[in-house]
Amino acid sequence: MNLLSAKSAALDLLSTCNATLRRHPRRLTTGVVAVLAGFGATAFGIAPLVPDAATLPQRVVTQELQIAGLDAQVDALAAQPLELSHSDVTRASDTADTLLRRLGVADPLAAAVLRHDADARRLIDGRGGKMVQVRTAADGTLTELIARFPALSESQAGTHFTRLTLRRDGARITSQLETAPLQRQVRLGSGTVRTSLFAATDDARLPDAIASQMIEAFSGDIDFHRQLRKGDSFSVVFEALTADDQPITWNDATGHVLAAEFTNNGKTHQALWFADARTGKGSWFGLDGKSRRRAFLASPLAFSRVTSGFAMRFHPILQSWRAHNGVDYGAPTGTPVKAVGDGVVDFAGQQGGYGNVVQIKHGADKTTVYAHLSRIDVRKGQKIEQGQRIGAVGASGWATGPHLHFEYRVNGAFQDPLKVARAAETVTIDAAARPQFMQLASTARSQLAAAVTTVGGFRGDAE
Repeated sequence: MNLLSAKSAALDLLSTCNATLRRHPRRLTTGVVAVLAGFGATAFGIAPLVPDAATLPQRVVTQELQIAGLDAQVDALAAQPLELSHSDVTRASDTADTLLRRLGVADPLAAAVLRHDADARRLIDGRGGKMVQVRTAADGTLTELIARFPALSESQAGTHFTRLTLRRDGARITSQLETAPLQRQVRLGSGTVRTSLFAATDDARLPDAIASQMIEAFSGDIDFHRQLRKGDSFSVVFEALTADDQPITWNDATGHVLAAEFTNNGKTHQALWFADARTGKGSWFGLDGKSRRRAFLASPLAFSRVTSGFAMRFHPILQSWRAHNGVDYGAPTGTPVKAVGDGVVDFAGQQGGYGNVVQIKHGADKTTVYAHLSRIDVRKGQKIEQGQRIGAVGASGWATGPHLHFEYRVNGAFQDPLKVARAAETVTIDAAARPQFMQLASTARSQLAAAVTTVGGFRGDAE
């Protein structure tokens, strides 16, 4: 049979099969299934003949792995000089020896440089709180010391810092003193109140300024003297000043709060700092655009305790029941006292049982009184802004201990200061500034949500 004949026979066979499939599809399918089933039965019969792996003999083979050049690598690693690093903050009582000992430095030459070099002595002279980082050799000799502290020039104190560098150069140690600009970073933090707000911010490694500003932001809704509860929580977005990417510890500006959230007794409050681009003046607002800044603060002190409220009481000096026409706040002598609202100083001086007292007029009918001050920082006729320091807590006049007596009067009639603060009117955002505010509020929501994950600490570079 030639190739052409074979091809013709194959086509005839294919045509016959196709016709058969069309006439008997069910019978052909049954046949295919039967053939496959036969293969399955055969496989089932063969499978048990495979030996059980558990019964097979086992043998452990141990072979040493040779790594080319390992001895040379170990020798090279051992030849590398060992360096140790440590960081700390200076104390006011530090000497050259005590500071270096705490830093793990055992180097008489370094101690001599700190005692006698004019630039290096700045590290142990003056106030403490200077940030120090050192690198030492294995035997404790100094390799490098870098210290960062406030700028020496008062005009640069809030914008720059001083960097002191000591570096070993053979048998001597050189010193270098330079001024560098502080950098701003947006950081996130959060915490939970266990005992006090300041303790909570300390646990979260946040500056005290954070606690003070949260009190200011939420004082219209939360009485931090009486309403703070164990388990209250907060999250915060703040702008920190850093020196060489290290958060500084010597300046209150390290904790400028941009946005905050505080949950008190199950109720959550939010605040955003917003400054009007035209006037440059800023204030606290809720993320919904409603102002949190009321015409009057809830308290003239950042943090203290109420020792006597607006009610009848037994006077400790006069020994009789009398109306107490204000609120007494217990606080240490020297605690700053702030004006609760914008106004003009109507009186500043001594006044009988009030001792050192300041009276501020707010408009035509409202007056606030701050008594028993240890010092007065304003004068009669001076214009005052809300939150401005006007004096300090003391025990002048008829006082049994350091505290602030605070009064609020309307047309000469005494009012409960705590109720007045809550009922005070608020300010609003200008319509032209609202789009900018809403954009900031959207960003703040995302940042505050992220801050919750930083419980017990803080996180940097939130932008």
